[in-house]
Amino acid sequence: MNQTTSAETRTAGRHLEPVDDLDAVDALDAVDRSLARRSALRHRHAQGLSRLMDQRTDLRGVNQLADFVDDAIRWTA
Repeated sequence: MNQTTSAETRTAGRHLEPVDDLDAVDALDAVDRSLARRSALRHRHAQGLSRLMDQRTDLRGVNQLADFVDDAIRWTA
């Protein structure tokens, strides 16, 4: 087998090893779980904001971003 590095560049404890396919699958599963948690959190916050804006109509106009999100939720419903 051909060596791609010289003996001088190899040091003890510092070498390249092949990555197992299981490690890659575990990493993808962790990313998928993280994305799912982030999506669920985003939906919970949007639902909470919408509920708050329904209960407290006096808050309309106080924060432009909250108004924008509330309007966007209503348009997509």
